[in-house]
Amino acid sequence: MNRFVISQSSRCIGCGTCAAACSTAHKAAGLQAHPRLTITKTDDISSPVLCRHCEDAYCARVCPVKAITHDAKSQRVVIDEKTCIGCKMCALACPFGAITPSGTSTAGVAGIRTVTPTYSKALDPLLAWEVGVKAVAVKCDLCAFRPEGPACVGACPTSGLMLVEYDELRRAAAVKSRQNAKQGSGMSIDAALAAFKGRD
Repeated sequence: MNRFVISQSSRCIGCGTCAAACSTAHKAAGLQAHPRLTITKTDDISSPVLCRHCEDAYCARVCPVKAITHDAKSQRVVIDEKTCIGCKMCALACPFGAITPSGTSTAGVAGIRTVTPTYSKALDPLLAWEVGVKAVAVKCDLCAFRPEGPACVGACPTSGLMLVEYDELRRAAAVKSRQNAKQGSGMSIDAALAAFKGRD
């Protein structure tokens, strides 16, 4: 069983409010300000990509220093930033592309005269490199430090994000299957979740 934030692309407007809320919440908690989600856009849709907190996480399997573990109690896949060596193996192994390397630039730090190189904003963070920066893996942690839950969920203006349990998704899929059998047509995840929760 695992918990994760699911995105409903039919409701996403690509505004970036979720990423801003994530960044603000983590910065306020003294953590890296890099958003723990990435908004993917196509010509037709946009949708945030977040960690699924896999039970048998590939990222944890490939980590050479065991910096990534599955916390069974909180049902989260957790990264220990102090142990992470920034090898980026986890980001390469993640099937969802939910892990991004991030670090703090040395630009402006007293006593450092090295100019931090710049690169195109279009360059993928996996390929970026900066002088003196230790980039560590960053991914969704379900805002475990916030009693009210993930900041992105509450910030979404269209209610396009929700925190779900695996069992809840399984039951919603069963509702969807029953509806499909009755109607002979497809049903959106929005309708399945609404039917499961008893909402219109």
